[in-house]
Amino acid sequence: MPDYFSALVIGVSIIVVAIFGCAMGQGRVVSSAVEAMARQPAMAGKIQLAMIMGLAFIESLTIYSLMLSFILVGKLPKTDAILEMFKNTQGKELLSSAGSILQYIAN
Repeated sequence: MPDYFSALVIGVSIIVVAIFGCAMGQGRVVSSAVEAMARQPAMAGKIQLAMIMGLAFIESLTIYSLMLSFILVGKLPKTDAILEMFKNTQGKELLSSAGSILQYIAN
């Protein structure tokens, strides 16, 4: 059972990294588009269209990541259940199960 919870926690944290990457990508797209428009004002309309399409694709990935994070957070147990699990097991057992998940991911 702790292996399942460890995998959920790792999954949610990876989704947070994906959302942060989407935000960085959006900033870079807009920055590059503004630079391109400044260099060639005659092409501003086409550059703006390509920028908006790219932002739409990045934003859809962000929305999917957010939706998946809500689903995974809903699967996490309540705080009382986690505290009960810590009371009923020794700390070494929980650490060994989390370590086995990390070793599985590393391999």
